[in-house]
Order: sequence, then C-alpha cells, then structure tokens
Amino acid sequence: MRMHTLGRTGLFVSELCLGTMTFGGTEGMWKTIGSVQQSDAETLIGTALDAGINFIDTANVYSGGMSEQITGQALKNLKVPRDQVVVATKVFGETGSGPNSRGATRSHILDSVKASLSRLQLDHIDLYQIHGFDPATPIEETMRALDQLVRHGHVRYVGISNWAAWQIVKALGIAERLGLARFESLQAYYTVAGRDLERELIPMLQSEGLGLMVWSPLAGGLLSGKYGRDQQGEAGSRRASFDFPPVDKERAYDCIDAMRPIAEAHKVSVAQVALAWLLHQPRVTSVIIGAKRPEQLADNLAATELRLSADELARLDDASRLPAEYPGWMLERQGEARRKQLAGG
Repeated sequence: MRMHTLGRTGLFVSELCLGTMTFGGTEGMWKTIGSVQQSDAETLIGTALDAGINFIDTANVYSGGMSEQITGQALKNLKVPRDQVVVATKVFGETGSGPNSRGATRSHILDSVKASLSRLQLDHIDLYQIHGFDPATPIEETMRALDQLVRHGHVRYVGISNWAAWQIVKALGIAERLGLARFESLQAYYTVAGRDLERELIPMLQSEGLGLMVWSPLAGGLLSGKYGRDQQGEAGSRRASFDFPPVDKERAYDCIDAMRPIAEAHKVSVAQVALAWLLHQPRVTSVIIGAKRPEQLADNLAATELRLSADELARLDDASRLPAEYPGWMLERQGEARRKQLAGG
C-alpha cells in the first residue's frame, strides 16, 4: 500500500481510503446503499487497516449519523491507536428540520463538528470537508469558521467536495488574503468512464497543490464487471434501484469492453482494472473504496498490486477520452508552440 502526502501538507495517507457510506443504513436510500452494522463494519475496518489502509472517510449525513457512530465505535473496539488512522468526515447536508440545519454557515459548521466528534468518539478530526457548495453563504464566512476549528484543535486540515474549480480558487484566494487555513484536498467523482474533472479541476489541483480523493470509483457499481451492453446486473443491485452517479452509458460500455480483455489477461476482475486505472493517474491522492462484504473489500484491495502497461493505459484512454470542448481545444492549439519550448524542442 503506497502512501501519498495530502495536498501541500506533510500528512501521509494511503492510496486507498475506506469509505463508510455503506455503514448503518436501515431505510430508504441509505439501506439501498448499504446496511452494514457494527460487527460487520469492524470486520471491514480491521481488514482494511491490516492491508495497510490508514485513511477512513465518512460524513455526518450518511445514514443520519449512524455511519460516524459505527466508525467511531469500531475504532474504539479494535483499539486502533489514534495516530495510526486518518479520519475524514464532512459537513453540509441537512441534519435537522430547521432552516439553519444545513449548508456551510458558521452556525451549521460549529454545531456539526461537535456532533461529529461525539459520534466518532474522537478529540479531533483529521480532515474536515465541506460536502457541497452553499450558494446562500459567503465563502469568507465558511473559511473563517473552518479556520476557527483548526486554531482550536478540533480539526487538523480542511477540504471540500463537489465544488467547481472557480469556487475552490476563490476560497484559496480568500484564505491567502486573510491568513486562514486553506483547503488541502478535493473529494470528487472520477472514473475511467467519467473524466469530466479533467477539463478544469485537474489542472487547478495541479496548479494549486491540492490533493484529490476520488469517490465512487466504480461509478456506483456500473464498472464492477456485472454490467455491460447485454448485462444489466443482479436484481436488487444498487444500480437497479439507485441509478447514481449519472453516467454516459454508451461511453461506460465502451470502457467496460476495453477493460474486460485486460482483466482476463491479468486474471483479475474488471473492478480491479477500473481502480488500477485511477491509481495510475498522477493527480490522484487516494481512491475511496466502499464495501458491503469482505470479499468485495478483498477484491478492491488487490487493485493496488495491478500494474497496467503503457499499451493497456493507452487502450483505456482511447475508449474513455472526453470529446473536445471550448476553450480546451483552443488552449491546446494556441499553446502548442510554448509547450514545445518548455519541453526543450
């Protein structure tokens, strides 16, 4: 298990991160996503830690807080030393019926961090992430609230999830101008079949030095190997009842068609090829994997051992390449001569 630094910090996190969105679901959407309860969660967390994972990601809204509660109790029951695990959680979503029980306001952030610390049974959170962009709250208010948490020791580092590149850069500018804690990571959707963030977000991450945590690396199970043009998965599967995240199915099927022979050649699953492709991407810090069963987790963990050749990566790139869009095609055309100069040509 390789370790990478998180953004511009000196904090090392494992290339795979255990996601806990499958923990605690008892009804509705959360039951569909996963209903892993305490004993089974401890088995999954213990297996992940034994495999070298030191990074766990959750959120205050997962299963109405039960995911955090189960995760915290598991770490306690397994007697995991605090300095041996990096715990990340998130704030933004609705936690109550009142008009201020959501968003990225100072009020909601300060209330939510106390609740998360209590559920997790921790004295600090390693990475605290704003789960979505709040159009009703000034970014400066959010940044000042997060900085307060860092200064008070409740949170070590801060990050965001599901923000646009311009929103992140604006926040970084505010943090620099006011001397506040800056965002160190972005948690975003990225798969071989969904490469949209390569247009604006990847260049921004490279420019500003943020780490990238990937969520839903198998596109909600679509890239698990159970789906294809003539294969629609098992009855009752997550994708059958919760078709998320949105995916261009034809492009996804092209990717699956390209991955199957690669998987057969390496005698691994299609899911491992999809995960390995992400692990080969230079801007990826950590890929979040979630599991309902130990065998799923074991298959995902094995992706760290899969090395794809340059030819295999090229084949996957051909199958998944984004169509050209403005201003990308103009930047490519006009910058060609200068790139040659930089390369010494």
